[in-house]
Amino acid sequence: MKKRVVITGLGIVSPNGIGLDSFTQAIKNGISGIKHDAELERLKFSCQIAGKPEVSTELSLQYFTDLELRNFNATGILYGVIAGMDAWQDAGLSIENNLEPDWDSGTIFGTGTSGIDKFRESIYKIDDLQTRRLGSTAVAQTMNSGISAYLGGKLGLGNQVTTNSSACTTGTESIVMGFERIQQGKAKRMLVGSTSDSGPYIWGGFDAMKVCTFKHNDSPENGSRPMSASASGFVPSSGSGAMVIEELETALARGAKIYAEILGGNLNSGGQRGDGTMTAPNATAVQKCIKDALLDAEIHPSEIDAINGHLTATAKDAFEIENWCKALNRSGTDFPYINSLKSQVGHCLSGAGSVESVATVLQIHHGFIFPNRNCDDLNEDIVKRIAPEKIPQVFMNKQINIVVKASFGFGDVNGCIVFKKY
Repeated sequence: MKKRVVITGLGIVSPNGIGLDSFTQAIKNGISGIKHDAELERLKFSCQIAGKPEVSTELSLQYFTDLELRNFNATGILYGVIAGMDAWQDAGLSIENNLEPDWDSGTIFGTGTSGIDKFRESIYKIDDLQTRRLGSTAVAQTMNSGISAYLGGKLGLGNQVTTNSSACTTGTESIVMGFERIQQGKAKRMLVGSTSDSGPYIWGGFDAMKVCTFKHNDSPENGSRPMSASASGFVPSSGSGAMVIEELETALARGAKIYAEILGGNLNSGGQRGDGTMTAPNATAVQKCIKDALLDAEIHPSEIDAINGHLTATAKDAFEIENWCKALNRSGTDFPYINSLKSQVGHCLSGAGSVESVATVLQIHHGFIFPNRNCDDLNEDIVKRIAPEKIPQVFMNKQINIVVKASFGFGDVNGCIVFKKY
């Protein structure tokens, strides 16, 4: 018999808020975390705005020792450790230095690229014949599994400790994978989430592809425009979201606070066949991912109150809405409410799915729908399919029961997960 899985802890490092209180207030009020980036301007990027969490040295020292921070230059690991440890403590779990690992708890914590600035620093030192000056943590900071390794060590996790990587789908995928492990009885508790590095060496490739907006360098907060007729590309950003998910029985036995339940999910790929490519999703696969997630959750499309979409502020937004309509067989005023956190924080890349999932769960737990920014000029192809009032542009105080979150990533890979009020 499959185990029921609930969410008992949340952690967040976002461009518009670090910590649950700050982030919750920001998303309720539609506060943007996107700012002008002087370094991108200096490097002559087309897009000179970005969303970057502001982590002070004082805050870092609450999670790392002075020694650990010496020669430390991996923003993705920094964000992920803060979000992950915050989620752990929010779940009411202690951080103890026991000799025995916690065999019942593990982590699946994803990333796209780890420690890219550290890589650059290391390359220069090697080229300058200074290999011995790289420091003892260069490997830990630059290996892809660095984030899960750091979290596993700080929390003493003895179950599966690993890092997944599936482009923009990474965060949603990590939650589905952790959920399935607990469902199967292989772990009682999993810390799941994802993170993304900041900076030009991460964002440069996207700028070169001309998929980032260049029209709002003088008005950063207006730059990220999902579902808007004037959307001109995504705003690059970074951050990390984390969840502690656990078996319902275990959560109840220890009197844990429960944010929401995970009913089911699905992961698939379009195989870059049909209309699917490295950068474009296969519509058939997207619709199948959504439908199969609902089947796994054992719910009917009519039960969905809201959707947190992928919706990146590119030409693909209307295509995504079309796929939702076809997958759910719902349109017009019958369509669920839909929002995109990217209007507030930009596209957190490998961190996107988890940051947006934390926002999704907060909506369920506190009973609200956060507003979409910058879409007062809705895309005509979108409003042909769904009623404008289903794309809220102001805060809505509303009890919602079932919300679906989806992510669609480079490589034609998809993830969809169903959350429910507990």
